[in-house]
Parts: sequence; C-alpha cells; structure tokens
Amino acid sequence: MELKADIKWDDRGLVPAIVQDARTGQVLTLAYMNGEALEKCVSTGEAYFWSRSRSELWRKGATSGNTQRILEIRYDCDGDTLLLLVEPCGPACHTGQQSCFYRRLWGKEGSA
Repeated sequence: MELKADIKWDDRGLVPAIVQDARTGQVLTLAYMNGEALEKCVSTGEAYFWSRSRSELWRKGATSGNTQRILEIRYDCDGDTLLLLVEPCGPACHTGQQSCFYRRLWGKEGSA
C-alpha cells in the first residue's frame, strides 16, 4: 500500500496533522507533515513534523524530551487532514501546557 496515495497534499506538499491523546481524547496540537515526516512516523512510531517556519523536518521532543508515541494514524473523508492518536510523554506545547489549545477565545469553561 502506498502510504501517501490517498492524501491530498497542498501546493507546498504539506498536510495538516491533528495530534490527539489516545487515552483522554484531548486535542494536543496541530502541526504539518510532508511525505518524509509521514514516512518517518510510520517507520519509527514517533511523531515527526515539518516546520514551516524553519523549513526542516523535526522530531517532536528532540530538544524538550516531550515525545509522542504514535498508536494510530487516520485520515479524514476528504484525505486532506491527518489525525495522530498518540501516547504523550510530557506536555505537547512549547509553553509547557499539556495542550497547545489552552487559551479560550469564546464560550463558557466546561461547555465543550
């Protein structure tokens, strides 16, 4: 099976990847992958992404130690978004927060 065949890559060769804690269901982050990052994820079982700001491949936790072990990779009905179900080892956010989505823009706390 060709891993990348059903994925709709954008004009830069990237696809958004939502990262979710497989145990709790909490959304941890949104990152981007290119083909190389996806292949590394599948071959190693660890989260790899493409840094749009640095234009380079990066392994989650390479500097922080906060790695993410991938249990499953899914893709949506349109093939234009990936979902990584992970087992996190430490916080996902570079700020030290468990999730990158810790700031509320609108709505009541606990209304999700």
